[in-house]
Amino acid sequence: MPRLAMNVQYASEWDSLPSEKQFRKWARAALRVDTEATLRIVDEEEGRMLNRDYRGKDYATNVLTFPLEEEPWLVGDIILCAPVVAREAAEQNITLESHYAHLTVHGILHMHGYDHEDEHQAELMESIESFTMIQLGYPDPYSSEKRKR
Repeated sequence: MPRLAMNVQYASEWDSLPSEKQFRKWARAALRVDTEATLRIVDEEEGRMLNRDYRGKDYATNVLTFPLEEEPWLVGDIILCAPVVAREAAEQNITLESHYAHLTVHGILHMHGYDHEDEHQAELMESIESFTMIQLGYPDPYSSEKRKR
């Protein structure tokens, strides 16, 4: 079983944020190799600034991943924007917990080099995400029958 060293930083005043224990559980479920990560939960202002500065997109997005090293283990940062995550969960009629779990898994997979820029890579990444979420006891995030749990 791959090892995880994770620092969780709460830089958001948003309500109903998952615990460090939950974030670690979700991240471990997606690990393929030993990983050292910082997971930071931010508000919209910081999320927008990071997305603008690093991706050239002037809006806050749900998750940003910054892989830093691949050898001898993975090192990187994952940024989750709490207001965007909450808004998306409400719009998609899914629980906030399930959405945080999915985005944590998604971020870890990006650290592992998975991407969704081309169709084949997107299908592979989505299938891993679906399998991992079901293993964790959550609904398949790509199912057409998303439901609240």
